[in-house]
Amino acid sequence: MIRRLGCLLLGLGLLMSLNGCVGLLMGGAAAGAIAVGHDRRTTGTIWEDQSIELKTYDALSKDSLLQGRSHINVTSYNTAVLLSGEIATPELSQRAGDIARQIEKVKYVHNELRVGPPSTLSSRSADTAVTTAVKTSLFKVDGIRDFDPTRVKVVTERGEVYLFGLLTPREADAVTNVVRRVNGVQKVVKLFEYIERNS
Repeated sequence: MIRRLGCLLLGLGLLMSLNGCVGLLMGGAAAGAIAVGHDRRTTGTIWEDQSIELKTYDALSKDSLLQGRSHINVTSYNTAVLLSGEIATPELSQRAGDIARQIEKVKYVHNELRVGPPSTLSSRSADTAVTTAVKTSLFKVDGIRDFDPTRVKVVTERGEVYLFGLLTPREADAVTNVVRRVNGVQKVVKLFEYIERNS
């Protein structure tokens, strides 16, 4: 009887943990659906950006000359790629850019790699904090009807903030003005693509 009760309790515990997993999966899917619903990129382009990032990371990591001599982050937005981080020499920076340009469907590469040693853990933590502060600041953009801060992608390296998005010129100016005032932001690099009107 005790054994059967133990098995029953174990089964219930497993079922509850599975329900928790399902809830997490459904919650994650819902959050992803909301993000896609607000994004001005098409769903196909969003998937393409993810594919480009994976393929670029893979190609860079397999290059024997770059191994152990670089710390490269890859961001793709609307099939334009940003390379950020640190690299040993200008020649290797050029090589990384050339590799990224060869990835299928990449329309442009913003090569923002800096020559120098890899950033420290504390520097990366500071960049994460700046990114969080910048994303929070976007909720303070006012004077623009129906502005959606989730349409702006933020990447931070060494306190330099790179901003992506499909925005109107007015939205882009408002975003830039707000971000420049965020504590810890050393420089703002606008990588926006401009649209004529809200959509």
